Formats: sequence, C-alpha cells, structure tokens
Amino acid sequence: MQQTLRSPISFSGIGLHSGRPVRAVVRPAAAEHGVWFRRLDFRQGDQMIPARWDSVADTPLCTRLANAAGASVGLVEHLMAALAGCGIHNALVEVNGPEIPILDGSAAPFVRGFLTRGLRAQAAPVRVLEILRRIEASDGDALAVLEPSDRPEIAFSIDFDAPAIGQQSRRACMANGSFIRDLSDSRTFCCAGDIAAMQARGLALGGRLDNAVVVDGTQVLTPGGLRHPDEPVRHKMLDAFGDLALAGAPVIGRYTGIRAGHTVTNSLLRKVFSDLTAFRMVVCDADTMQHLPGTGLRPEEIPAVA
Repeated sequence: MQQTLRSPISFSGIGLHSGRPVRAVVRPAAAEHGVWFRRLDFRQGDQMIPARWDSVADTPLCTRLANAAGASVGLVEHLMAALAGCGIHNALVEVNGPEIPILDGSAAPFVRGFLTRGLRAQAAPVRVLEILRRIEASDGDALAVLEPSDRPEIAFSIDFDAPAIGQQSRRACMANGSFIRDLSDSRTFCCAGDIAAMQARGLALGGRLDNAVVVDGTQVLTPGGLRHPDEPVRHKMLDAFGDLALAGAPVIGRYTGIRAGHTVTNSLLRKVFSDLTAFRMVVCDADTMQHLPGTGLRPEEIPAVA
C-alpha cells in the first residue's frame, strides 16, 4: 500500500544557495497524489510544481524544479531522497522561498522528522518503475547507467584531486532501510578553493561549516571531521537516490554513477522515459514490496549524528 505522513511537519533553516532563511512544511496528501511542491511566496501564477523528472529546469550544484508559470524550487534532492527512503509516496511540500533548507547538509533531519511523526498506510497499490534494458547518459567523463536488477541498487565512483576525498567507490542495495542506515546522514561537500568561484556565480551563499563538509588538501575543515571515511561518495549516492525519486515511483534496477551529477542523472531519466522498451510500470506484488527502500523501517535505525 502507498503511504503518507500522519500529520504535517515543518523544517526551517538557511537556503544553501540563497543564504536566506526558508521554511518548508511537508503535509500529508491523498493516495495517488504523488509528491508536489507549492511556492507560497510566488504571486505571478501557478504555485504548484510536480516532483517529476520532466520538471527539472537546471542543475547547478543542485536539482531545481520549475513549472510553466515560472515558479521554481531548488535543492529538492535531499528531501526527495528522504521521502523515497521512508517509503512516502504522497506529500505536499509548501515552501516560502526558492529552495528547500539545507539543514545539516544531509537527509537525516528529514528522515528523523518523518519517522518520528509517523506514517499512514493508504488504500492504493504501489507501482514501481522496472528497468528492462541498459540505458546510459554521459557528459564528458561523467556517466550514469540504469540496467535491469530485481532489487533497487546504487553504485557510485568519484575521483577528486583533494587528497581528503580522492578516489572512492561504494555499492549498496537500497532495500529495507539501507538508505536510512547507510546514506541518510552523509553531507554535501566541497573543496575550500572552489567556494569563492561558486559564490561569484551566486551559489553557495549560505554554505557554512555546519551544513557542509569542506576539505582543503588533506584536511577536513568541518568541525568533527567526516561521519564516515567515505562520506563524500555516500552523499553522491544520496543525491542520485533523490534525483531518481523524480521518476515518480520506486526504481527497480541498478543505477551506476561514475563522476555523475544531477544533470547526468536527469538526462538518464529523460532517456529512459523516451524509450518505451526500456521500462515498464508494474503494480508491486508481495515479494517486491518486501524489497522496497521504505519497507520495515524503525526510528531507532536513524544514524546518531552530531
């Protein structure tokens, strides 16, 4: 069965790119509603924005959704990952600014809020996107691939010049709370030398050491250091999981990302949906339900983070 929240929950913080205070309220929604965003401060027309792959407008360091009226909301990937990882299929997210608050730079605060608030089952079947054949998208040395698997899987590899990050690879089956336990607390990251250039482009104006992992050469400047030795690649997997949630249904298949970012992952989804031989939408049977990301979660599985 589909799920939604038992009651609304609010998240307040700073916008990573705008640097301004922002508040998002995640509300329960009816069965078959899906996930939608509503820009409360947008006065020029339609405030409603679907959380869908074909609403992605651009992806400079984050995923931004927009509608035909010009309403947009950025930095949706962490919240989308938390919704998907908790098995929440229906929600309305009301936000009073141009982006979702960054909080601590991970998805853990969203996950903690959702599981503490509680979930409610709905009398509607869960549909999944089953990948039938290999599809890939690339951009320079960045590659993203989806191929058939009987489980939701993610593999990722990164390679950064900064020795504090370097080469990292990880693979995970996303079934049965793996996202919550292994990825949800991993934070966004950057190199100290890139901050000035990002801010000159009007990005990362709200970036601080308490909402991102900042590295400089061999050093991790963020107090407390890394939450995991391979936290950067785990966060890239978190981002990919959130971007894949814009398919509108759990993806049953193996995603592989090599230096991939938001743009390449969205290009991959666009290629999948443009090829009717690449996928099929199916109603979950009992066996498939047992292997979805949000099945069998418990609040005590949330990682204890600083």
